[in-house]
Amino acid sequence: MQLGLLAVIGAILAGGFVYLTEPLPLQVLRNSLFDQYQRWQPRQYKPQPVKIIDVDDASLARMGQWPWPRTRIAELIERLQRAQVAAIGFDVIFAELDRTAPKAMLNLWNLPPAARNTINSLPDHDAVMAEALGKGRAIVGFSLDQDGAGSKLPSRSFSVVTLGESPLPFLHGFSSAVTSLPDFEMKASGNGALTFVPDADGVVRRVPLFLKLHDQVLPTLVSEVLRVAQGASNYIIKTSQVEKTGIETVGIGKLKIPTTPKGELWVHYTPAVADRYIPAWKIFSGEVPAESVKGSIVLVGTSAQGLMDLRLNARGEVMPGVEAHAQVLEQILGATYLERPIWAGSIEALVIVVGGLLLGILTLVTGAIASAGLAALMVVGMSVGAWFAFSRHGLLLDPLTPSLCLIAIFILASVIHHLSTEQKQRWIKQAFARYVSPNLVSYLVQHPDDLELGGHRRQCSFIFTDLAGFTSLMEKIDPAEAVAMLNAYLDEMIAIAFRHQGTLDRIVGDAVAIMFSAPVTQADHQQRAYDCALDMHAFASKYAAELNAKGIPFGQTRIGIHSGEVIVGNFGGSTIFDYRALGDTVNTASRLESVNKHLGTKVCISEATLAGCSQADVRPVGRLVLKGKTQPLMVYQPCMTALSSQAPVAEYVQAYSMLQGNAEDALFAFEVLATNYPEDPLVRLHLDRLKAGQAGELIVMAEK
Repeated sequence: MQLGLLAVIGAILAGGFVYLTEPLPLQVLRNSLFDQYQRWQPRQYKPQPVKIIDVDDASLARMGQWPWPRTRIAELIERLQRAQVAAIGFDVIFAELDRTAPKAMLNLWNLPPAARNTINSLPDHDAVMAEALGKGRAIVGFSLDQDGAGSKLPSRSFSVVTLGESPLPFLHGFSSAVTSLPDFEMKASGNGALTFVPDADGVVRRVPLFLKLHDQVLPTLVSEVLRVAQGASNYIIKTSQVEKTGIETVGIGKLKIPTTPKGELWVHYTPAVADRYIPAWKIFSGEVPAESVKGSIVLVGTSAQGLMDLRLNARGEVMPGVEAHAQVLEQILGATYLERPIWAGSIEALVIVVGGLLLGILTLVTGAIASAGLAALMVVGMSVGAWFAFSRHGLLLDPLTPSLCLIAIFILASVIHHLSTEQKQRWIKQAFARYVSPNLVSYLVQHPDDLELGGHRRQCSFIFTDLAGFTSLMEKIDPAEAVAMLNAYLDEMIAIAFRHQGTLDRIVGDAVAIMFSAPVTQADHQQRAYDCALDMHAFASKYAAELNAKGIPFGQTRIGIHSGEVIVGNFGGSTIFDYRALGDTVNTASRLESVNKHLGTKVCISEATLAGCSQADVRPVGRLVLKGKTQPLMVYQPCMTALSSQAPVAEYVQAYSMLQGNAEDALFAFEVLATNYPEDPLVRLHLDRLKAGQAGELIVMAEK
């Protein structure tokens, strides 16, 4: 017990270590669970003042390939500004000069001086766009990377106020930036990072509000559009002052936004919603009423396949990258947050420690059954609780890691308990040496109190088999060879019985006795006996045929099946005893086996067994009065295979039904069958009886 408890404590410590280190496979499993929550219950779309101006495939088809001239972008900005939108955020980086500008074209065209002067006097496209940006409420973007190229810092038009420790250690850090043109950054009202930090599987589950470049805190596009839309000039970042675990909230104007310790927001995705998008070409064509976007935050991005700004979201759907920004903005404006609370880790760790200790001790003391129930209850309870927290309160709790730890502890403690009980059961296993059937051994291991003399009444089924002509075979071939063939035969016959959960009652020479529904009660014991007998017959027939083909006269197997009440239990004395069944049912099954040689059949099954078989293809033999019996027993022959030498069941049954009527009609029917099927033993049996003047279906056996 002490060693087992130490092992359980060690497993708990190992589970805690895995929980704290969070290896990548565990992160993937946890994220997959959180993703499944979103598939089951996505966020319901409720319209917020957030729109996406979509440079989609239709816009490219109508207005030309991307990138568009900066004058066209300037026109888009001015149209949106006239519609009095709250802010315009570009999910596009304008890092290079416009290649369609007049001065850029002069370097490609060979024009006369007058034409060159005319074109040179045209307004510069980038200057036109910069002027449009300068009219207010527009935010350009930049990207951050780790490759070291482009070390220029993006321009800043804000200040960051920190409450608590510096947020820099907690933010995702980068070493380089690709920015928009300096004139654009200077004229724009804001400048935000467009960079996502997807998980290892490429899924965008969180969108950061701030990122870090060297020692600078930089806002993302989401933060900047919220700041510009409210006319705010600073950010307030609050970090945890007690546990120093990271960022707690971000203040932007009137908004107080809860974040992850790294300053991110979990995205609770909605299904795809067409109302979120406005094709860009409709803005230029004037088909969008100004009232539909007035006061809204608009994000300019692209869903066009060729522009490759596509991302994978937590619902397993491909979406334009700009939609992740839009969905986060919807959540913030609607105050519908998806959070993994700071206390989640403590609760999950506590479950691993307390639950693991409780489960481990219970498993060591009681074994697998009760502790498995507790483990299942814990796992189900955590799963239901986590789902409730998500569906009702938008909380992300992880039942997966604690469940895996508890299952590992349960398995370890179960193995330890099993090993510790082996010594206690050794004396029982020594007693089992006198038993043969595995199901009997298993039963008595679990019920050692049954290792006592005595018996009890039970309904059982029995199979008796015997091998014809084996004694004469022993005289014809080498005894060692005959024994080897017999052992192979018996080994498979017994294996078939065990596959049907039968118990080996006894082996007498080449004969085998199998019982069903003892020691373990089997409600379907009659069906099991029937199916087992058919499999035994199939094997024995094939085995004999293979040996006969080799010139070895191995005989056919006769099988009898009967069911009824017997006394089963341990019989013997204090020195040695045997588990077996006693009663007339056993004797009757043995007689049914031996009566096959008089009937010419291979398998006989009683009506008592057949009554418990749901599907049995049989034909009647007759009402037999066995040797030494006074009461007739209805007996049947299973139709194992469609032998050409055997009369069809329907024709045979029709002839058999005539036995109770006119004897001449019955005789004629069986004569016809005998002519067509001269090798059918039952046809020959009844024909001979009818010729001898015996009518009806009652057959009195004069021999065993």
